Amino acid sequence: MECKKALVETDGDIDKAIEHLRKTGAAKAAKKAGRIAAEGKIVVSSDDHVTVMAEINSETDFVAKDSNFLAFCELAVGTIMEQRPNSAEAIGACVCGDGKTIEAKRLELISVVGENIGVRRFVIEPRVESVVLDTYLHGGRIGVLVSVEGGGQELSRGLAMHIAASSPVCVDDSQIPSSVLENEMAIYQAQAAESGKPQNIIEKMVEGRIKKYKAEITLTGQPYVRSLDQTVGELLALESARVTKFTRYELGEGIEKKEENFAEEVMAQAKAAGES
Repeated sequence: MECKKALVETDGDIDKAIEHLRKTGAAKAAKKAGRIAAEGKIVVSSDDHVTVMAEINSETDFVAKDSNFLAFCELAVGTIMEQRPNSAEAIGACVCGDGKTIEAKRLELISVVGENIGVRRFVIEPRVESVVLDTYLHGGRIGVLVSVEGGGQELSRGLAMHIAASSPVCVDDSQIPSSVLENEMAIYQAQAAESGKPQNIIEKMVEGRIKKYKAEITLTGQPYVRSLDQTVGELLALESARVTKFTRYELGEGIEKKEENFAEEVMAQAKAAGES
């Protein structure tokens, strides 16, 4: 239908129709570029030197399975591996083998699939001889990249799966921001004060809750998913290993998704039809 409209607009001139399609396609892509894209795919790629994990978004799960979208994901991650841009914004200026930028490729894809597409974030981890760098992907919706000193591939893979399942915030207590702990402590103190118990009991209650909070959000404090009777910290001690860092991406996390209410939509259409 778009081709037919273009031919009508240009009196059947094919060359002008193509130019018309290109112009209108770019305009439509620009309009769609502001729409919320919270679906898509977490992609991981590795070579002998580096591992890259990226989140590339679309508006719907349907487009996330489209071959054009998947090809763009492969192109974007390959470009990140080769050119190592320092931010998601910088990747748009990276030039592909055909001379077009990633941003130009993105706009072309938007014109094809009819949805906003974007490279939201990525992480680049160089491979180091003394560190096991492992990854885990769960259905393209959760991705983990973890670096482990000591231990072997079985340990690092298990830890990657644990991080995917348990979503720790940081490796251990030392990485929890003091402002976060202070905020939690203030909340617990206010809650405990309402109990009417003596101050020394309140202090012990707060101390116990902070200890539990630390265990919940730190990797080393969490019960290991493959052996719930031991913590990750205890497992690492047995293996004489240490997690130096990890990155966990969950598709669309932190993006405000549009809530669709189809019942209200039908009601509004019915009301409009009645008024007309």
